[in-house]
Amino acid sequence: MRDHLDAGQGLRLRPWAERDAEAVLTAFADPLMRGQAAAPVDSPEAAALWVTGQIQRWEAQAAFAFAVVSGAGEDVLGNVAVGAVDRRHATGWVSYWTTPAARGRGVAARACRALSRFAFDEVGLFRLELGHRVNNPASCRVATAAGYLVEGLERQKLAYDGVRYDVELHARLATDPEPAG
Repeated sequence: MRDHLDAGQGLRLRPWAERDAEAVLTAFADPLMRGQAAAPVDSPEAAALWVTGQIQRWEAQAAFAFAVVSGAGEDVLGNVAVGAVDRRHATGWVSYWTTPAARGRGVAARACRALSRFAFDEVGLFRLELGHRVNNPASCRVATAAGYLVEGLERQKLAYDGVRYDVELHARLATDPEPAG
């Protein structure tokens, strides 16, 4: 199974490595990222644990998380992952985030398209799902640009700081046409 992917236009996806902990800590310091991980990523130790978790899940074939890096260097621009892999039903849950410097440039959509192809072709999944808060139109644009169709609304699914948020569910099938871009 390949673990380095070309996402086009100078982007590469590669598995997370211990050397990435500082970049992860910087990414999670962004106010938009706080609360997005299962546990706070607010110290060098927490960032190292986050990276170690990604590596362990990859080794167990339970999830496949990639650092999105610039093709010319190793600057971490974000993360794309397929987790909650269910081999019986050939499904997975896609997630993504980008650093402030990478936002608005199509980085997440290109990375998500490459991740999806990997999940279909190399992991053998058939259906990929993702969700975003309805108050996050940028994430919706990423999902749509990556070929994920809207399937419905999950009412008040997520809670952040005591506020409940509706989540729009998107999905892409291995048989769906490749999105343009």
